[in-house]
Amino acid sequence: MPTKYAAWAVVLIFSLLASGCGLPGSGPTRATIDKYPESDKNTTGISIVEVNASIARQLRDSLQKTMFSAVFSGNTLGNYSVGPGDILEVTVWESPPGTLFNNPGSELATAQTAMAPMRFPEQQVNSDGSISVPFAGYVPVRGLTLRQIEEEIYRRLQGKANDPQVLVRLAKNTTSTVTVVGEVTNSIIVPLTPKRERILDILATAGGVKQPVNKVMIQLTRAEKVHSIPLKAIISDNKENLVLEPGDILTALYQPNSFIALGATGKNAEVEFEATGLTLAQALARSGGVQDGRADAQGVFIFRLEPMDSLKWPTPPTIVTPENTVPVIYSVNLRDPATFFAAQSFPIKDKDVLYVSNAPATEIMKFLSIITSVTSPSLNTLGYIRSFTATGAWN
Repeated sequence: MPTKYAAWAVVLIFSLLASGCGLPGSGPTRATIDKYPESDKNTTGISIVEVNASIARQLRDSLQKTMFSAVFSGNTLGNYSVGPGDILEVTVWESPPGTLFNNPGSELATAQTAMAPMRFPEQQVNSDGSISVPFAGYVPVRGLTLRQIEEEIYRRLQGKANDPQVLVRLAKNTTSTVTVVGEVTNSIIVPLTPKRERILDILATAGGVKQPVNKVMIQLTRAEKVHSIPLKAIISDNKENLVLEPGDILTALYQPNSFIALGATGKNAEVEFEATGLTLAQALARSGGVQDGRADAQGVFIFRLEPMDSLKWPTPPTIVTPENTVPVIYSVNLRDPATFFAAQSFPIKDKDVLYVSNAPATEIMKFLSIITSVTSPSLNTLGYIRSFTATGAWN
């Protein structure tokens, strides 16, 4: 009789499993994920990529391609053009015996025939981008450097003044500026100078960042390009400390990156990490590692939307999103010692999902525990019946 009741229980359990009830679990098994690309359920075009040294190197190199030095062209000359709103000061010297700009009352004049400067009042560049210079007329200066403005005024004074010498000074810079906002002590507009200010110069002028350096991203907006990299990368590599251009916008962003750890890890949680990045080995450690009693060491996976140009895909992706990304599952085999070397350089990205599947033995133990929980009450009930019958309790 006990065997008969146990058999009925096993049949019942298999019926439930066949109907799709399944065993309790925190996610798919390794076998399910490995077979997913060929499965009829894979309607999203998910790719499966095994993590090795080559894949880790490609992903690490792809991150280098997104640094400022690769995205933006540097300003090597440091010449800033004039625009409406700037205030200019024009000074003209005329060789003796000059008469057009004769200025005997000048403090530099020692004799009537001495060369003395004629300094005109400061004037603001008009909305049409011009200034007025006596005997030169309205001079268009929009988009010109100070040297080019001097040459234009000199050209216009030729034949009117005696060997004129022209000096143009930018009295107030209102157009060649950089805007600094975000997690800085002071959000300000910083005028650029011939010093050729760099990113760190401007951040220092703004009083520095308010958050820890390793958790701050610096976003540079230049014309139609917008890109951000960790502040620590700029500090550690002077090549990323770009010379800024007029109109640039620097934004200090405090956006701690994070990944989600699920499955047979030491803890299931969202784990924050620094803007400077994190490797797979570090991510496993911060999530408490894999549980010896549950985890499948061959079933560690990273779920990610990967940019199409990040990899030389082992198998061409079947689906690419409008954002030019590919849904991919990176498969990690911790049974292979070489994987631990690859894990030290494999980069974890913001919003990654790190999932560790249960070992097959764990699934078997769950199955056996269910059988035990179902058959034990049946056997206990049968024992009670026999006991009652023997003692006459039914009479």
